[in-house]
Amino acid sequence: MSPPLRHLVLALGDQLDPDNVALGGIDPRQDRVWMAEVREEATHVWSHKARIALFLAAMRHFRDHLRAQGIPVEYRQLGTHPHESLATALAADVRRLAPARLVVAEPGDWRVREALGAVSRETGVPLEVRQDAHFLCPTADFNAWSAGRRSIRLEHFYRWLRARTGILMDGDAPRGGRWNFDADNRAAFGRAGPGLLPAPRGFAPDALTRAVLAEVEVHYPDHPGSLARFDWPVTPADAKQALADFIAHRLPQFGRYQDAMWAGEPWLYHSRLSAALNLKLISPRQVIEASLSALDDGHAPLAAVEGFVRQILGWRELVRGLYWRHMPGWLAQNALDADRALPDFYWTGETDLACLREAIGQTLALGYAHHIQRLMVTGLYALLLGVRPQAVHAWYLAVYVDAVEWAELPNTLGMSQYADGGWLASKPYVASGRYIQRMSDYCKGCRYDPAHAVGERACPFTTLYWDFLDRHRDRFAEHPRAGLQWRNLARLDDATLMRIRAQAAGLRDAVGEGPR
Repeated sequence: MSPPLRHLVLALGDQLDPDNVALGGIDPRQDRVWMAEVREEATHVWSHKARIALFLAAMRHFRDHLRAQGIPVEYRQLGTHPHESLATALAADVRRLAPARLVVAEPGDWRVREALGAVSRETGVPLEVRQDAHFLCPTADFNAWSAGRRSIRLEHFYRWLRARTGILMDGDAPRGGRWNFDADNRAAFGRAGPGLLPAPRGFAPDALTRAVLAEVEVHYPDHPGSLARFDWPVTPADAKQALADFIAHRLPQFGRYQDAMWAGEPWLYHSRLSAALNLKLISPRQVIEASLSALDDGHAPLAAVEGFVRQILGWRELVRGLYWRHMPGWLAQNALDADRALPDFYWTGETDLACLREAIGQTLALGYAHHIQRLMVTGLYALLLGVRPQAVHAWYLAVYVDAVEWAELPNTLGMSQYADGGWLASKPYVASGRYIQRMSDYCKGCRYDPAHAVGERACPFTTLYWDFLDRHRDRFAEHPRAGLQWRNLARLDDATLMRIRAQAAGLRDAVGEGPR
């Protein structure tokens, strides 16, 4: 007869870290790890096939790693059990296995945390939630730092966390005498383009991953996206190789060109590490330490390293802290009263706007777009059009392989759509088509001209930009950081403004609602 089960240790799909704190003190004789693949995790938003496949492949590799270490794993594989949700699958196994306690690292999503708590209450089995050591700023520390602040901004948080951790510091001063090097970063490629770029390290699917890809096509045939080019890291070993490849070949130019875009070049100087970080195949400490080593060795300049570290140490930790500070209320925010449907071409890429066709087509093919493609192309168009922010959030959560809610939701509802009214970003990030023209070559192959706001060749981004300023004049005309944009609105005479309003109304009326 088997001894009573002490701990059922829950390993969630975005907690695939061999150093997962929930595994601490595990005893294979009286504890067991529990993992489950359930349809709800792929269908609560209409998930991209590559996103589904990445989670499942990484989970199965982690399962096999644990078993190779002699740790027993209860694994519920897709198609082999009747449970649609994580909660129903867990509740059934808790009743069957009768553990004395459930143990888990802090869940990343509010929805999952609530579901696990409900199972604990329903079954009467205590749930022990352990502080997630993956992050550099625990939520309690973030809450203590942010308490009483009228506004929470990246620059203040980033400086505090650098001083606290000693990262990029010389004693009490920032390394190089400056806290950031934005003035040296964020350049466009110019007419010559990016030149010959090294292809990022890809990972050919092994037998286990190939089986996952086949199952995803069977179980989710109508979901968006393609698996034809799936080559994401699915193990910690893969993630370490991806990091080494980025440090060697792209980090030195990352800062300078982190905001640039170019047709047919999805990766440019970006790291492709966000998915591995968000599934915890690699830790932010490993990524930062490798970047600092490149700086110390003279391989990468300080401006590039600081720009990259800012994203990992600053932005990533900030959005997590704010997510838990404002959930679940963030989900309902709509400060700009946006109410339009998401255009159907977000699910197909079939549009005559070259920039959107490029960014969305790339997204559907790869499950990937870099941060400026997300913020200043797909996100900007939705913001200017007036799309309901919850629809934009659902799309971003669905289509990107690195999308986990604690990271995606603040970036979408806060930074991209300004639905929170300023919890994350101090102002709406709006621009005309001229921004895209300056930072990419997309406009070169487009029928629209960013210089025009009205007429047949008027760029919809430019038309909608001026219309956005007009519609939200009362909200932002006196805003200390955005007022200049609204003061520029005064340059337009009444007749031009009337034509812009009419053309913008036509653009909004022409939008068809997508399938989800």
